[in-house]
Amino acid sequence: MLVQEYLDKHLLSRKIEDAVNAAVRAKSSDPVLFISNHMRKSVPSVITKVIARQILDSRGIPTVEVDLHTNKGVFRASTPSGVSSGMYEAIELRDGDKATHLGNGVTRAVKNINEKISEALIGMDPTLQSQIDQAMIDLDKTEKKGELGANAILAVSIAACKAGAAEKEVPLYRHIADLSGKTNLLLPIPAFTLISGGKHAGNNLAVQEIMILPVGAKRFEEAVQMGAETYHHLKAIISDKYGASGCNVGEDGGLAPNISSFREGLDLVKEAIGRTGYNEKLKIAIDVAATDFCIGTKYDLDNKIPSRSGQNFKSGEDMIEMYKELCADYPIVSIEDPFDKEDWAHVKSFSSLGLCQVVGDDLLMSTPKRIEKAIGEAACNALLLKVNQIGTVTEVVEVVKMAKDAHWGVVISQRSGETDDSFIADLSVGLATGQIKAGAPCRGERLAKYNQLLRIEEELGDQAIYVGDDWRQS
Repeated sequence: MLVQEYLDKHLLSRKIEDAVNAAVRAKSSDPVLFISNHMRKSVPSVITKVIARQILDSRGIPTVEVDLHTNKGVFRASTPSGVSSGMYEAIELRDGDKATHLGNGVTRAVKNINEKISEALIGMDPTLQSQIDQAMIDLDKTEKKGELGANAILAVSIAACKAGAAEKEVPLYRHIADLSGKTNLLLPIPAFTLISGGKHAGNNLAVQEIMILPVGAKRFEEAVQMGAETYHHLKAIISDKYGASGCNVGEDGGLAPNISSFREGLDLVKEAIGRTGYNEKLKIAIDVAATDFCIGTKYDLDNKIPSRSGQNFKSGEDMIEMYKELCADYPIVSIEDPFDKEDWAHVKSFSSLGLCQVVGDDLLMSTPKRIEKAIGEAACNALLLKVNQIGTVTEVVEVVKMAKDAHWGVVISQRSGETDDSFIADLSVGLATGQIKAGAPCRGERLAKYNQLLRIEEELGDQAIYVGDDWRQS
């Protein structure tokens, strides 16, 4: 075939002419490079390859990483994982071979991506997020993604979302906003973990996290400054009172002194806030994770103390009275999972008091059926959203809409097993959730999220809006 015939057959002559004209108009100093880039942009992007591998998360436990290739580049994503999984959430596929990674390997999930998901998605337009996610759901054919693994599906879904943003030549957060139909972009309030307990730390504290919310900051950058300064003041206080070993950190970067009571931890945080001088600009949030110390219908606040007397059991009514006292004595504005995941009666009773934001985590497990039930029964007024409990970006957008339509708050959340993927930072801005919980201002996998939000604020410039005291955004 002659060159001219080839050009005519593939309609290249006009495309080349357009590229040359564009280079002339741009007065490009490197016309060959300009024309090359112009031609590449003129070709619609499609998924050309999907490759997965097993990597380690922040706990040294295997998780899934994906490289999704298009003719515009390579887009990487990885899946976070929690310390435990619930019966209602999407299924994380693990190998179960105790001889390798203590049964936690994810080579089966990786194989499913490389051999099944990849084949199904090649040739698809990465901007069509819902079609990509539906193709994987249809391929899996199970209610909770147990065949391919939610960890496999989510990593591909996030990578595709990044590829879609690149194809549209917009930042990831703007692409996510487009997918959700949002027009407003908001920098969320960060819930910085200061003290870790529960399953996240080896101390005697039953409650899982004590956090601060910089409600009085004017910009996200200022919020980060407040969080970091308070964290370091707290570190100095703990070092003086408990010695250097008290400054060891939990899985999410929070300090983990060997304390055992709610009030002891809250007093430490209150003292640290006092030292910063920010006072009214900082509020407190607690993640109780009460399911972890619920025994029958009682709550054992000494469950982590080896020599416990067995005298510190509380009923649901006792817990409500305790929360009422704590909210009166400390600037607490949010309590997560104050009761067991099946203790609907007491969480409803406590929520009805209107003392603070009541966040459902184990109660909801980010699943639509549980959220729908909680909305109908007014069981809480905020959703803790963990993307790996759902499994696709499309479904994440849907559950956030469900919560927002009910005038709930939404907290985009980390997991105890994190990676350096900062996707949830862009997600929180694009979905305008108003709240993000990414751990302490410590440890690289936590800071990856906060640092990405700093970059987004800088990129938005005068258009950047930090939620501040309007953090609930419900």
